[in-house]
Amino acid sequence: MTKTFTARVRSPFLTLAFAAVGAAVLGVGSLAPANAQSVVSAFAQSVAEAAAREDEVAAFYRANAYKPIWTGSSAEDLARRKALLGALAGAEDHGLPRVDLEDLKARMANVSSVRELGALEVELSKRLVDYAQGVNSGILTPVKVDSGIVRKIDRKDGSDILAGFAASSPAGYLKSLPPKNAEYGRLMREKLRLEDTIQHGGWGKNVSAKSLKPGQSGEAVIALRNRLVRMGYLNRSSSRSYDASIQKAVQQFQADHGLTDDGVAGAGTIAEINVSPEKRLASILVAMERERWTNFERGQRHIWVNLTDFTAKIVDGGSVTFQTRSVIGKNVSDQRSPEFSDVMEHMVINPTWNVPRSIATKEYLPMLKRNRNAVSHLKLIDSRGRVVNRGAVDFTKFTARSFPFAIKQPPSSRNALGLVKFMFPNKYNIYLHDTPSKSLFAREVRAFSHGCIRLSDPFDFAYALLAKQSSDPKATFHKALNTKRETRVNLEQHVPVHIVYRTAVAPAKGRVNYRRDIYDRDAKVWAALQNAGVALRAVDG
Repeated sequence: MTKTFTARVRSPFLTLAFAAVGAAVLGVGSLAPANAQSVVSAFAQSVAEAAAREDEVAAFYRANAYKPIWTGSSAEDLARRKALLGALAGAEDHGLPRVDLEDLKARMANVSSVRELGALEVELSKRLVDYAQGVNSGILTPVKVDSGIVRKIDRKDGSDILAGFAASSPAGYLKSLPPKNAEYGRLMREKLRLEDTIQHGGWGKNVSAKSLKPGQSGEAVIALRNRLVRMGYLNRSSSRSYDASIQKAVQQFQADHGLTDDGVAGAGTIAEINVSPEKRLASILVAMERERWTNFERGQRHIWVNLTDFTAKIVDGGSVTFQTRSVIGKNVSDQRSPEFSDVMEHMVINPTWNVPRSIATKEYLPMLKRNRNAVSHLKLIDSRGRVVNRGAVDFTKFTARSFPFAIKQPPSSRNALGLVKFMFPNKYNIYLHDTPSKSLFAREVRAFSHGCIRLSDPFDFAYALLAKQSSDPKATFHKALNTKRETRVNLEQHVPVHIVYRTAVAPAKGRVNYRRDIYDRDAKVWAALQNAGVALRAVDG
């Protein structure tokens, strides 16, 4: 819980220094003009020296003529100090590193020179900038954590933060910084719930069985029952057998964790049931950091692809209006789907597949070396755009670097992209598309592609997009489809696309949903957060 701190301190020098600097800057008080100018110059010099290595803070003070915003004697400065200390006291509520306020208060209480006062002025500004940037857009640089998180972060400039803060209601400005979407608030509430759970002993003993199914009994079933009760999935019960109530609770747990909801506690389900509340709390803290990375206007209509959930959604006005299963990139180094945002501009019906060179040289060239007639459904194209006669080519003389041909697959129902692809041009060559491999959508874990996002219901996805510009979107789509020719259909209203990775999601109704860390990215994010000073508060006290 956030504590309230006073910004008033009892240092005699500090009290006098606040007054002296404030009076000198404002041109009031009993200081002689020469003395006043001397105080101002000394204070400005100390601020300049203290901010020398902080470019954004230094820029603010240059523009502000080195006037104090914290260490003057005015009511405004007092309000700013009070607001900042209160915000820093609540940093852990947002999953940010704990701030040693006692050390900061001691520094404030023990200022003994104008030089130290200037250093304190800059220190408080640095604290504000660090807090504001962290709570607004996260404390990590995503791509430094994992090369697949290529999301660009819109970090507020420190000088703009200080100028905005100085010109605003201090408490109001600080309140405006964290993400305002409902998801962030629900994650904060789940954080508090898990902290309370940990403080009260967690969820009990782990379930020590490889699998359990309805009708079984024994100690493992009792442990399963008790754990489901502690998690809130089952009312208190004295049943010692895997009865209908336990089966129903298991089904709900499975649904909330992206598992096949058959009511049977197989190995995958038991592994998830045995995950500790501490690990779930870490997932929440990671999810909050990720929410801060996407603290921007996502679009009245946008597409939300959560890689860990294997789904793609169309969101209108904050509500999901369409959802379909997806297949994402394989969990290998060069095929994992990246995380980023872009804008969908058009769809291509009856697309040609222009095989990426990495696939052409790593997968198809070795096959062609063994058999020039391999992958006969693909066409080889030379540098002048002509179809190559395979019979005239000795593929064994080519390496991945020297292979001179492009490979294409003409439009057809067998095309690797299926019958439609959805384009948001980007340097990662990632897009959404149909696929002839429909059976993969029945799998629980669906990481099979080379990085692009395959959709289970691409036609319905297309209809939903076209509904904004056509009175009969299905007819519009099939008119182009029936030509069997590659056809580009522009979207009159471009749609933002956000490819995200959330292992903890807090829906408006029901319990928080958790997903497996399929690419181990969240483990890296959590390690980086810990290195930055974030801790499980309930564990560390």
